Amino acid sequence: MAGAWQPLSGPSHQVALEILLDGPLSRAELAKRVRLSPGSLTRLTKPMVESGLLVEVDAGPMDPRVGRPSQPLDIVPTAHHFVGIKVTGDTAVGVLTTLRAQVIATADRPLPGHSPDAVAATIADLARSLTENLPAGAEYGELSGIGVSLGGQVIGKSEVHRGSFLDWTDVPLGALLKEHTDVPVVVANDLTALTEATHWFGAGRGAGTFCLLTIGAGIGYGLVVHDRAVESDDASLGLVGHHPLIPGGPVCYRGHQGCASSVLTTDAIVTAASTALGRPVGYDECLTLAEKGDPAAREVVDTAGHALGRLVAAAANFSRPERVVIGGEGVRLVEVAHDALLDGLHLDRHPEAADPPIVLLAPDFSEWARGAAVIAIQTFVLGS
Repeated sequence: MAGAWQPLSGPSHQVALEILLDGPLSRAELAKRVRLSPGSLTRLTKPMVESGLLVEVDAGPMDPRVGRPSQPLDIVPTAHHFVGIKVTGDTAVGVLTTLRAQVIATADRPLPGHSPDAVAATIADLARSLTENLPAGAEYGELSGIGVSLGGQVIGKSEVHRGSFLDWTDVPLGALLKEHTDVPVVVANDLTALTEATHWFGAGRGAGTFCLLTIGAGIGYGLVVHDRAVESDDASLGLVGHHPLIPGGPVCYRGHQGCASSVLTTDAIVTAASTALGRPVGYDECLTLAEKGDPAAREVVDTAGHALGRLVAAAANFSRPERVVIGGEGVRLVEVAHDALLDGLHLDRHPEAADPPIVLLAPDFSEWARGAAVIAIQTFVLGS
C-alpha cells in the first residue's frame, strides 16, 4: 500500500511533486531542486520510502561521494488511478489513467439529451465502465478521483455557471455526480484542463512559458508563464476566438468580421468549402481534397491556414513562448496548410524573430478527457 499524499506539506510535498512530474530522480538532483543538504534530504525521504509513497528503483550512475551507484527515487504510478471525462454537446468521452496520467483505457457514451440529470447519469455510467479496467493485484491502487471537463464557465470546481454546448446555466454538476459515486469529483473548463495536462504531463513539460491554441468546434487559448498556468475569470469566454485575422472576412455569431471563430472553426471551414465546391463536404474530406490538389478546397484550406499562422504570430508576439502547442479536433489543418500557416506567421513577425517551435497534439477527444483526469490528479496531490 502506498503512503498518503496528504497531509504532506513543505519540503516533503515538494519532493513528492518533483518526483511525480520528473521522476525517477537521484537524491543529488532532488537535493539541488529543493535546496536541501544530502543529509537533510535523506532524513526527509526515509519515512516517505518506508510508507511506500516513494520507492527506490534500479541503480543509477556511480555516486563519487559514496563510492557506490545511486538509487533514484520514484513514485508508484499505479498506486492511484483516475477517471477523466470530457463532455461535448452530444458525447461523453472518458479515460482511465495512472497517477502520471498514463492512459490505461478509453470509452465513450452518447448523451441521451442535455438535461443535467441525464448527463450526470451518463458520466457516472461511463466512469463505472472505465473502472472495470482497473488492474488486479496488491500493487495496484483503486480509483482516487474523477475529473469532468466541458466547454463553459465552472465555479468552485463543481458548478457549471455557463455550459456552452449544453445550454446550461448554473447547473450543480459536481453535486449531481456525488449522488452517483463516493469518489471525489472535480469539474473544470475543458481548455483549463487541457492546458494543465499539457503543462504537467504533456508537450509543455520542461517549458517555463508556452501557449496552447486549440481549433475545432471553438477556438481556445491557454497560457503557462514561469511554470504556472495563467488563470482568469474570463478564461472560459473564448476571447481569442474573436481576435481579428482577415479584414473583410466572414462574420461570426457575435457579429465580428474576419475573427478567428469565423474562419478557423471546423464549422467555418466546412461552410466555406461546401460553398466553394457547390456541395456538402465534411472537414476531413475538405482537407483531403486540398492535399490532392483540388483548387477550390486548397484555397479554403490555405485561407484558414494563413489565418492560423497570424493567430500563432499574435500569441508568440504577446507572450514570447518557448513553444506553441496546437491541439483540438481541427489540428490536421496545421499539416495540410503548413506553407500558408508559415506565410501568415511571418507576415506578423519581425523578420529577425525566430519561428516558435510548434508541437501538435492528437486530434481525438481522449486528449481532452486526459486533461480532465489531470485536474483530478492535481486536486488529489495538491489538496485543493
